[in-house]
Amino acid sequence: MANIKNRSEILFVYDITDANPNGDPVDENKPRVDEETGVNIVTDVRLKRTVRDYLHDYKNQDIFILELRDDKGNLKTKEDRLAEFKDNTDLIKKCIDVRLFGATTAVKDKTMTLTGPVQFKYGRSLHRVDMTYVKGTTVMPSKEGNKQGTFTERYILPYSLIAFYGIVNENAAAAQGIDLSEEDVSLLLEGIWNGTKNLMSNSKTGQMPRLLLQVVYKEKNFHMGELDKRIRFVSDKNDEEIRDIKDGRLDITELIKALKLHKDAIERINYKADERLTLILEGKEICLKEALSGFIANELSF
Repeated sequence: MANIKNRSEILFVYDITDANPNGDPVDENKPRVDEETGVNIVTDVRLKRTVRDYLHDYKNQDIFILELRDDKGNLKTKEDRLAEFKDNTDLIKKCIDVRLFGATTAVKDKTMTLTGPVQFKYGRSLHRVDMTYVKGTTVMPSKEGNKQGTFTERYILPYSLIAFYGIVNENAAAAQGIDLSEEDVSLLLEGIWNGTKNLMSNSKTGQMPRLLLQVVYKEKNFHMGELDKRIRFVSDKNDEEIRDIKDGRLDITELIKALKLHKDAIERINYKADERLTLILEGKEICLKEALSGFIANELSF
């Protein structure tokens, strides 16, 4: 499939219930929260990990940044992993995550610094969150002689609706000789949606993708920017009382106005929306297909 020629922007909205979307290892693995605003934060690294794992586990893609072990059960080092490729060109050709997100290596005779054509900002929840401390017990004693199981403890968010903004930069790919194809970007979108849904670990079960939008431009070196700032989650409840996507509605009025303002620069819009998500435009409920009428809009089929 041909390499990308056009710039595009990505808006991804997902939610999580009674779980931890991105623990902070230096703070008791608590969910990351902006202390000034009370808003939940999820790093771009977390989203990229989700995509990498999905493409490797479900789509049989070769991934460079991956937890691998040798025959003795030891984790492979970066040097071990690099030795599996002839050179940087071979690495880029084989590993989709390097073509998407770039990579930095600084080992002897194999230095590489690639800025990924695909970049994401930190994801932020569209409302303040309520961090909850949960304590439990296990049936297994921690050591011989103990007659009772041990205590467990963790921090969760009862609910968080998170928006990510990303950009696919055609210039970064061309300038660095990265053959990022349209198929790669299609797999990225699938990884974002299905990877989020299929991340069923103890701390992540309860994640659901709600909205995915890719705005592909035809005007060279142009993008609108800040798609995540143009949507609002509106609820009759106080932010900390929200527990479900049905507790509110996603207002896309500002987003649709901006898209229409720059309609001549847009080639097409790819989209997917969850059936439980309620959208509103200028105060009225609307389906995404109808909201995007007037654009070349394609519903993603995965």
